[in-house]
Formats: sequence, C-alpha cells, structure tokens
Amino acid sequence: MTDHQHLYQTGIIGNCAFIAHVNKNTDISWLCWPRFDSPFVFGSLLDEKKGGEFSILPQGEFTSHQYYIENTNVLRTEISAEDGKYRITDFAPRFHLYDRYFKPLMFIRKIEPLEGNPRITIKCEPVCDYGKGKMRSSRGSNHIDYLGCDENIRLSTNVSLTYIFDEKAFVLNEPKYLVMTYGQNLEAPIVSTAENFLRETISYWRLWIKHSSIAGFYQPFVIRSALVLKIHQYEDTGAIIAASTTSLPESPGSTRNWDYRYCWLRDSHYVLTSLNHIGHFEEMERYFNYLSDISRAEDVRYQPLYGIAGERQITERTLDHLDGYRGEQPIRIGNQAYEHIQNDIYGQVLISMLPLYTDHRFVFSERGDSVKWIESVLSKIERTIDEKDAGIWEFRNIANVHCYSNLFQWAGAQAALKMAKTIGNEDFERRANLLIEKASAHIEACYDPERKVYTNAVGSPHLDASTLQLIMMNYLDPASDRAKDHLIALEKELKTEDGLFYRYLHADDFGKPKTTFLICAFWYVEALACVGRTDEAIKEFENIVKYCNHLLLFSEDVDAKTGSQWGNFPQAYSHVGLMNAAYRIAIKLDRPIFL
Repeated sequence: MTDHQHLYQTGIIGNCAFIAHVNKNTDISWLCWPRFDSPFVFGSLLDEKKGGEFSILPQGEFTSHQYYIENTNVLRTEISAEDGKYRITDFAPRFHLYDRYFKPLMFIRKIEPLEGNPRITIKCEPVCDYGKGKMRSSRGSNHIDYLGCDENIRLSTNVSLTYIFDEKAFVLNEPKYLVMTYGQNLEAPIVSTAENFLRETISYWRLWIKHSSIAGFYQPFVIRSALVLKIHQYEDTGAIIAASTTSLPESPGSTRNWDYRYCWLRDSHYVLTSLNHIGHFEEMERYFNYLSDISRAEDVRYQPLYGIAGERQITERTLDHLDGYRGEQPIRIGNQAYEHIQNDIYGQVLISMLPLYTDHRFVFSERGDSVKWIESVLSKIERTIDEKDAGIWEFRNIANVHCYSNLFQWAGAQAALKMAKTIGNEDFERRANLLIEKASAHIEACYDPERKVYTNAVGSPHLDASTLQLIMMNYLDPASDRAKDHLIALEKELKTEDGLFYRYLHADDFGKPKTTFLICAFWYVEALACVGRTDEAIKEFENIVKYCNHLLLFSEDVDAKTGSQWGNFPQAYSHVGLMNAAYRIAIKLDRPIFL
C-alpha cells in the first residue's frame, strides 16, 4: 500500500427499508428514498454541488473519528475542533413492534457535546430527481417541511429553526436531535421518541448478533460483514441488492461505472449462503417469496437481475448533469445486464433454496408450490444447458460456453436431485441426473491437460478466478491432484504478491481490467482451505482484510499497486467472500482463533 491509497470515507446505516451513507465530514452523502433504487435525496457522493447536503460542522478546522456502536448498525462520528468536541449518532430505527418489524423511512441524528463549547452549523438541503432540483423549505412549529418532490420530507428537531434556515452557527451545550422522515410526520415528542428508538434499535441489532452462530476466527470482521449484508435485503419484498450505490468506478478512467442497486440472483445465492452459515434463515424465506413471484411469470429464462419489486425492465441510461465521483463518468442509472443470457443463475436459485428442503427446521411439506417451482427451474436449465452465455462477469459483446455457468448448472441439478428425493418425485430425479451428466461434459471440455487447469470456457486459453469454485463446490475432489494442480495454475497467473486476485487478465469489452476483484481473493482463501493448505489460507486472509476502510467496510475492487478501494461500496459480494472464507477456515481449524 502507498500514501496515495484511496479509501471510501463513509459508513452506512440502514433498517432493511433504506441505506444511508454518512461521511466522516458528517454529511449524509448518499440516501435514496423511498427505495434502494429511487433517486437520491442526498447525493454529494456523485456531485458535491448538485447532490445536496446534510452536514453538522464546527467553525474552522476539525478532525473526525468514526465508529459503530459495537455489534450494531448505529454509527457515531466524533468531531474535534478548536472550541470543543461533539458526537453525532446516526441510525435508522429498526426493532420489533406489534408483531412485526418497525422500519420507517426515518433516520435520526443525535448531536451531543463532549468537551468545551463547540459551535456548530447545521446545513440541510435535500434535492429531487438526482439533483436536478432542490426542494423548497417551509417552516413549521418544531419542524421544516421540504417540498417539491414526489413526497414531502420533514425534519423535526429541537434545534432553533432559525439557526437551520439561516445556516447560523450556535453553541452546542445540550443534546440536540434531528429526525428526518419521508412522506410521514413525527407525531410524538422529539427527544423521548429519538432516545427510545435509539435504545430499541441498539437492542435489536445486538440481539440479532447474539442469535448468530459466528465462529471465533476474525469475529469482529465477520460480525460487521453480517450486519452489512442484513441491511442489503429489502425486507418488504425479500430482494437482496448487490450494493446501495451507483457509478463508483472500478478504477479511475475505466468507465466501468455500474448501478448495483438491484437484485442479482447470483449475488443473492452467495449472501444467503453466508447468512445460513451463521444461523440466519428468515432472510432465505423472504427471498423465496421474492423468487416465487418471479418464477410465476411464464418466461423461458430468468434474467440475471431484477428490480427490488421484481421489475424486469431495468433500462440503463446515463445522467449527464452530475459531475460523478471524483469527476468519473459516466453516471449510470439502470443496468443493461438485465438483457444478458447468464445460465449459471438457475443453479444458484436451486442451491439458494435447497435448505428449505433438506433442513428439518423448515416444514417443506406445508409448501404447496414445490412441484411447480422445481419444475419451472429444471425446465429452464434443460432449455439453456447447451447455450453460450455472457458468463459471471457479464461480458456485453462476448458469448462462450463458460465453465462457471456449467458448474452451477451441475450444482443446481445436484440440488434438484436432493429436492426430488425429499418430495419423492422420480421424474425430477431422472431429469436432474441427465442434467448432471450434460453439465459435467461441458465442464470437462474446458480442461487443458497440458497446463493441468480448467480454462474459462470451451475452446478458450484464458484463465478465470471463477473456476476456483470447481474446488469449493466439490465438483473437483479437494484432495485430488487435479484440484491441487488447478489451484496452482490459477494462482501463478492471477494472484498478486499480496494475495489479491484478478478476475481474469484477458481483454473484455472495455479493455484489460486494471483492478483486482476482492471476492476472488476470498475465493482463493476458501480454495486453499479446501485443499488442505490451511496455514496459507490464514496468511492470505490476514493479508486481504487489510483492504478495508476505517469501519471494516470493503469495496468491490482493489488496486493491487496502491491498495486503493474502488467500485461500488460497500459491496455485498466482498463481505460475503469474507464471511465464507472465515467460515471455511474456522471449520478446518482444530480450535477457534480469537482476535
């Protein structure tokens, strides 16, 4: 790593209805309301002038220290200035109330003095339609209404409204509260309500973690990753998004700036696997409902991704009026990958739902749609198993018979076979066995006997980190020479000195990749553990976790030369990779390791 290392200077808060990014400079730099994929209300992450602002700043120079309240998604930012020190506690209320989860479109900022007599200025300027217009403000008795978008936003507070309207500095000598709501009013006392919501939210997150079966290997990292993944599920529908941001570049000047605020079926499989490892299942059941709604459509194939309410058309367009993150263009809304053919996803859908049929904590016999649902997915694999596709990395103008796609068709057919045996359906068993044979034949067609490695696609010489999954999914016996040789060939070509991993090194639609893909490094760790190279797996894991920001949050990509974070942030994929790698190492160790 170098002095020029770029790290994202934000943390996130959320409640499974929305996610907000809080910058170390106190600004709410990203918040999309009312949904994950809505236009931003605050978006200085992509344009400091047009993105609006919600900051709480001192007079003059200051230093900032940001941290989470332990085992929660409640974030604190402490500001030290010449005239004093104060702390901001930011959170999205979430707790159990009236037999359901209370998760309003509301976030609360508590400001409290710690030392001296700090003078602060509160600036609140929400915007409309990705910053194309500012909202106009209207003063109430103890609130400010912001008008002009689809819904009104209200800021209820015990701070002098004059100070906020005039952006006038004032001495912070007692706790102050800012409660922002979307399309609703706070019909309750500000101070007592905010304190109660804070107490209940802290209790909820800590209880959720206590009910997690997390092994003793790098627990703080796994706990933070689990908390991150939890709030990436849109609980209302069960959809799980890849990231809460859009257009953060994979590397400067790359133009690989994508919108990740949607539900990729592949990513969701990995998220559910990692949550399953720590004993959380309700997310899987919610996701099954989301999948069931998608599956009822009489489509020949699944799309790689859907909107969080199951929307099929996610038209990609660019926004030209915003500067972009650090001036990086283009800024994309929507994602053209919804049009792609990616045939691995059917297998991942089946694997994601397998525990509902094999884990006796679930009562599958009461689910009346099993036969129709399994039939739907099996039919999709049968229709597509011999097709070329865009692959896991979503090549836009390149199609191949990809090893990774066939691996997950193989694994999905294995899952369908287990489901068929559970429900006693011999026809499904026969069809699943036939698909296992076909997928295996395609995978073996990718094998290069001279190099002792599986290439990325049939007839291709290129290597790809996704084929590490051949070992992790037990297609290759981890104890076999073929698995060990395959791993050695991949690490020789794609691994950096610090254990980072490139997805691939050949040119794609946008040229050659310039940054490593973080989940691939975690896959490498898993593969090392699988083949029995556990000491190396631990060493590489310890190298990789250095690439977090100040809050143990990970980006999608890492520059191998500078250690810089790039890509959308925080990236669910990366946190999944960390959790699964830690889990794989923990079960290999004779005793747990505590930090």
